[in-house]
Amino acid sequence: MDFYDLDLNDRVLDALDDMNFTETTPIQEYAIPSILDGRDLIGIAQTGTGKTAAYLLPVLSLLQDGGYPKDSINCIIMSPTRELAQQIDQAMQGFSYYLDDISSVAVYGGNDGIRYEQEKRGMQQGADVVIATPGRLISHLSLGNIDLSRVSFFILDEADRMLDMGFYDDIIQIVKSLPTNRQTIMFSATMPSRIQQLAHTILNNPVEVKLAVSKPADNIRQQAYICYETQKIPLIKSLFKQTTPERVIIFVGSKVKTKDLAISLQRAGFNARAMHSDLTQGERDDAMYAFRAGQVDILVATDIVARGIDIDDIRLVINYDVPHDEEDYVHRIGRTARAGRDGNAITLVSEKDIPKFKSIERFLGTPVEKVPLEGGLGEAPNYDHPASANRKKAPKKQKARSKHSDKVSKEKAKDEPKSKRTSQKQQARKQKKENTSSTVGENQTMPETPSSSPEPTATREKKQRRKRHKPRKKPAQQEGNQAISKEDTATTSQPNTL
Repeated sequence: MDFYDLDLNDRVLDALDDMNFTETTPIQEYAIPSILDGRDLIGIAQTGTGKTAAYLLPVLSLLQDGGYPKDSINCIIMSPTRELAQQIDQAMQGFSYYLDDISSVAVYGGNDGIRYEQEKRGMQQGADVVIATPGRLISHLSLGNIDLSRVSFFILDEADRMLDMGFYDDIIQIVKSLPTNRQTIMFSATMPSRIQQLAHTILNNPVEVKLAVSKPADNIRQQAYICYETQKIPLIKSLFKQTTPERVIIFVGSKVKTKDLAISLQRAGFNARAMHSDLTQGERDDAMYAFRAGQVDILVATDIVARGIDIDDIRLVINYDVPHDEEDYVHRIGRTARAGRDGNAITLVSEKDIPKFKSIERFLGTPVEKVPLEGGLGEAPNYDHPASANRKKAPKKQKARSKHSDKVSKEKAKDEPKSKRTSQKQQARKQKKENTSSTVGENQTMPETPSSSPEPTATREKKQRRKRHKPRKKPAQQEGNQAISKEDTATTSQPNTL
């Protein structure tokens, strides 16, 4: 569909002409008419399908048509990250180029006090559109720097990422400051249960536009290396030595790995920079600017900050860690092969990630090309039999079985008849006696013991008197205890006979 087939304001269409935007994407074709009609909307589509224009164009067109207060904030756009907020702000500048009466301000953390005062002044003067991250907006809201009582449009972009980052309570707090007669628009790449719950809470009878997850573009060459975790960094260095890296993004699953990989590549002489949430806003801006300008060849980034990376000429995407699901995989490798160019995507699949990658292959409907490791990197895990690590656990299992068999033997000993155990004790005592006699026969001498000498008469009389006055139960208890002890000894001293 052509943009001119939509009921957009003429000045908005003039800006689209200057930007060479002529045909709509599917999400734009179905979302823009519903937003122009004033309906709440939830759109489910991948990143990179034109969602930003799908909500900015109709909102700007409605604001330009008039009927909204000039001295208040009319639209709030929520973004999960600073990078995405900046990207939305840039798109806003382009789409509103011919809209002289519409102003906007981007509000996000990680900057100095001067920037904070600029944000405060822009909101108090009544910027039409505020593009904000949740934490920063709540900071201004708690200090009374912003009035949301007359907001007409409330837009959540990348709602699933906001919930993943723990912003659910912040969003609900912001919603409580908004008027109930607003128009709410929510876009998300996925539709988990928490997104459904949020949509039910803040949207009113919404139109749902859901696009199926598309397959990667045909001009992306997909490859995978099956390797152990310790082989990943040497493998990447080997690849970069074979082909000089240029316009490369490496997606990593955690901040710690991002830092370690970037440092390792820098020490190896490669021009690499890290992008993660621990950096200040200035550091992240510098890294992104250097990468866009070609001053940095390799950008090592986490998924969260990667949401703000929108560069058309990426030549290679490397998944250092296998993505959690098929949609993230398509989103990552979709950063390359844009604007009709060819691209390459490489995924490093460790042994524990083999099941996840097989799930991705089932979604793709075709196996991804597996590239063997070079000889110097060592052997790789078996992709078809990822249980090789169980071999290391075998000794522990064998030991456990041995303990179990000993326990069973003891239980069997307890269950045997008492007569059999008594017979075994007698045999043991007889054997012991024979061994003693044999030893004495060999030595021909018998060692003297103190009991061989006769006791004095007075001592024998004292013992007899003590014996007559002793309680009967005490000796019985002692004899019983001794019997139990001897039985245990006889039972455990000959485990091979039980």
